Amino acid sequence: MTTLPLARVYLDANRTISEISPLLFGGFAEHMGRCIYQGIYDPASPLADEKGLRRDVIAALKELNFRIIRYPGGNFLSGYHWLDGVGPKDKRPRRRELAWQSIETNQFGVNEFMEFCRALGTRPLLGTNFGTGSIEESASLVEYCNAAPGSAYADLRAAHGYPEPHGVQYWCLGNEMDGPWQIGHLEAEAYALKAREAAKMMKWHDSSLKLSLCGSSGFGMPTFPEWDRTALEICWEQTDYLSLHTYVGNRENDTASYLAVPFDLEYQVDTLEATLRYVKAKLRSKHDVFLSWDEWNVWYKAQNMQGGWTEAPHLIEEVYNLEDALVVAQWMNLFLRRAQALKMACLAQIVNVIAPILTDANGLVKQTIFYPFRLFSQYAKGLALDALVQTPRYATAKYGDAPVLDASASWDAASDEGAVFLVNRSQSESLPVELIWQSQAPQRISGVYQIAGDDPKAANTFASPNTILPASLAAPEIKDQRAALLLPPLSFTVITTNS
Repeated sequence: MTTLPLARVYLDANRTISEISPLLFGGFAEHMGRCIYQGIYDPASPLADEKGLRRDVIAALKELNFRIIRYPGGNFLSGYHWLDGVGPKDKRPRRRELAWQSIETNQFGVNEFMEFCRALGTRPLLGTNFGTGSIEESASLVEYCNAAPGSAYADLRAAHGYPEPHGVQYWCLGNEMDGPWQIGHLEAEAYALKAREAAKMMKWHDSSLKLSLCGSSGFGMPTFPEWDRTALEICWEQTDYLSLHTYVGNRENDTASYLAVPFDLEYQVDTLEATLRYVKAKLRSKHDVFLSWDEWNVWYKAQNMQGGWTEAPHLIEEVYNLEDALVVAQWMNLFLRRAQALKMACLAQIVNVIAPILTDANGLVKQTIFYPFRLFSQYAKGLALDALVQTPRYATAKYGDAPVLDASASWDAASDEGAVFLVNRSQSESLPVELIWQSQAPQRISGVYQIAGDDPKAANTFASPNTILPASLAAPEIKDQRAALLLPPLSFTVITTNS
């Protein structure tokens, strides 16, 4: 195995980007395939608790420590009426669910989702139906969730066994309304006018709400970023976040280019951040709107999206490999490098459907992407550092020369703990890296955790669940404010420090 020229990462606690929002470490649960039924909720399973929640799934999700979870969709949202999923379960209607051509039993709804969030210790992010739904329906859901007893929908919640308000602060104003595939698709101006009026009603019920506006459902959409500009100009003062959605994959089986896909992701974020600045300046506003990446993940292999009018069909159950995990790690590096604009993100999805966890009747498997998310969720906190990276480059067919090293870093003043996140994109060569602290160096490196392998297609399966796992390595010594590491090919490495 050959070794590349030395890369250097310069770190300075005085050179920062922004505070890292804990809401960047969020997830997404949709009524699609087996995410809810046979995933989160499976009351017939011997692995379920008294509320029907899978105990093994809850334990695995707690490892990921999602700070917020978006629900109930997704494309499902645009045909969903929340009243179907509350009240006595034997009275809830079975519906033909048009987005995924499945049968929705409605045995899991708003209140069950709140129980699920409480079990995980996470915040809910509820979506409202902007397809077949009305602005009144959106406002009524806020009343049902957040109002004290004494009015119709609050009393209905109490009658359903929840006298105390749920206190849901974060809300999505529809889903992917720019997409022609969406039930009730709207053009940008029509959507924005509806969103503005819904937002007014929702905030009249509860002024503390934080609302997310539908942005473009991908940077490849022909209306990107004009949709975003139009919607923002109409709804700027009523909303707090602009959503963006992205899925990436290696359809061409070009690993070199695939590992450099953050070029595309940076373009999307930078374009939308510029759009936010433009609209704020045009409106002469003092209000800020931030970005919420409330659907993001690798997805390109599993394409079955039609349920054949069955309950909990197997839909888009992607099997993730090592190169997918390295892309997820780089995506989260970008979260830190763009922390000034990105304040919320939801990995899509959390169980079975394009997810870090796959279940069967007997248990679950943690996929390769489970581990980079867990490491970032655990160690990225405090401030994102503006690291200066000097790295050799390598050739790609899609992006030209790309950096071999992809990096980000954080430092938490409260605990005096830091972390550096490094991806070696090379498929065949080791990369020597020198970490250089330009302000006061930490006293020691407290941990080194690494995901690596020889085969970019290596995956964790039920038959072989431990093919790709993080290893804990010996920590190098810090001398003269420097530390040296050798990163193997196809690797993601986390270095933690403290003083």
